[in-house]
Amino acid sequence: MSSVLTIRGGVPLSGKVSVRGAKNLVPKAMVAALLGSGPSVLRNVPEIKDVEVVTSLLRLHGVRVERDPHTGDLTLDPQDAKSAASADIDAHAGDSRIPILLCGPLIHAIGEAFIPDLGGCRIGDRPIDFHLDVLRHFGAVVDKRPGGISISAPKGLKGAKIALPYPSVGATEQVLLSATRAEGITELRGAATEPEVIDLIAVLQKMGALISVQTDRTIWIEGVPELGSYTHKALPDRNESASWASAALATRGDIFVEGASQRDMMTFLNVYRKLGGGLQIEDDGIRFFHPGGTLSPLVLETDVHPGFMTDWQQPLVVALTQADGVSIVHETVYENRFGFTDALRRMGATIQVHRECLGSVPCRFGQRNFLHSAVISGPTKLHGADIDIPDLRGGFSHLIAALAADGVSRATGVDIIKRGYEHFTDKLQALGADFDLEERA
Repeated sequence: MSSVLTIRGGVPLSGKVSVRGAKNLVPKAMVAALLGSGPSVLRNVPEIKDVEVVTSLLRLHGVRVERDPHTGDLTLDPQDAKSAASADIDAHAGDSRIPILLCGPLIHAIGEAFIPDLGGCRIGDRPIDFHLDVLRHFGAVVDKRPGGISISAPKGLKGAKIALPYPSVGATEQVLLSATRAEGITELRGAATEPEVIDLIAVLQKMGALISVQTDRTIWIEGVPELGSYTHKALPDRNESASWASAALATRGDIFVEGASQRDMMTFLNVYRKLGGGLQIEDDGIRFFHPGGTLSPLVLETDVHPGFMTDWQQPLVVALTQADGVSIVHETVYENRFGFTDALRRMGATIQVHRECLGSVPCRFGQRNFLHSAVISGPTKLHGADIDIPDLRGGFSHLIAALAADGVSRATGVDIIKRGYEHFTDKLQALGADFDLEERA
């Protein structure tokens, strides 16, 4: 089955939506349960595709996963963990990159792991080399086999000194999940310190892990022979919150995002205000609205935390097409994140992409032929178009553009959006969007 979304744009989005646990934390916290000796409980879990994928993978490996029908809380019991057939892992993983993070916990739990060839969003190379190098540092043996990679550690995982060439979130998580039960001390330099990483550390600490985060992006992990269970409420999804904020601005709407957290969105909120967006911050969420008048252009660079997050960039670019003047966005995290602008140009946006670093500091993509800077001129009137959703954030950005545009847009491939946006069509309906959803065989 595939879904086709027909959107009749030009209607300001207005109302309330709720966000739950972060897509970039919840699947990793679920994987962490494999490290424990008893059942863990994870709260504030969204109903998204990535959670379904990890649930299936954990169950394949003998982990009992149960969802409370009233609260949505997950109970994860790893006490009967076992090996799984590679064909089954491949079938359940689909195009998700999550299986790579099961490796360390599976080696600790059952002595081996297999991961299929991995897919994921088409926003850059996102190589798994970092992950495999990390596992080798811990003493794992990595064997390439037809359809995937087999990983084992005959002598167990040992603590290691690791320096990442770039503060990769995924590689940092791999170190954390592998090092907590490795023998000895692990030193990780150049670590990512995003809020979702810190929340994963909180989960592991609840289980009995010994982890300290230094001010210079160094993380120390003292391995322990056994971990217990956890009960944890996942931090809210700041990426979904920012996406709805951009939707409010692009459609000249007014959206209260229940669950949005000021603490984890401060950089975004500053940029949103400079652009001219209206904010009202409450204890239980944030109201994002277009205050009327013109929006101001921006010069913006994405960066690792605490910089402006790359996942915030794509939805905000849609709002920048409505700013009065020229905006510049320099993408420094993923080298191919401006592919989504092709559809925006077909909808009437004036966007040029460049190979040069159009930012204050040259980045690692400079002089490497990557189209990683964008110049957006506005305001431009957007019009409806046919769209094929390319990836998660770019796809939601296309929906925002279609909602802001005059006329009718038809979006195919919208199932990708279910990976990270819980019940997004229900939320669009609650905000007054005019659309039809058709399921096709």
